[in-house]
Amino acid sequence: MGIRGIIRRPIDLENMSVQLLDLLIAPAYAQQGGPQDMPAVLRFLNSGGIFLIFIPLLYFMMIRPQMRRSRETRDMLSKLAKGDEIVISGGLAGRIAGIGEVYLTVEIAPGVEVKVQKTAVGSVLPKGTLKTL
Repeated sequence: MGIRGIIRRPIDLENMSVQLLDLLIAPAYAQQGGPQDMPAVLRFLNSGGIFLIFIPLLYFMMIRPQMRRSRETRDMLSKLAKGDEIVISGGLAGRIAGIGEVYLTVEIAPGVEVKVQKTAVGSVLPKGTLKTL
């Protein structure tokens, strides 16, 4: 047919205006099978129920373990006693020589004592560990 066949065809102006409007405005079609066809579980999840599932999940995976670690650290700090061997967060290991309200006096070598905050204690070592280091 070629180009001449296309040019010789008569132009249908009514159909052409509808096609031009389709380019400018998206045609609205009826939806097939809306939410009433979905199972109840999918409707629940689709309507925002997924957030109700994530809240307990976040609690048990993030908040609760953090609270447990915080409680264990608080218990460890409250049980510190003179003579305990500790490692502070900076990596220094020593023996507790004195305990104050907020600060500890830690002997890191014979005759060398430093004051550190109680919150700087990283862990309590078993007795006799400093002799093996």
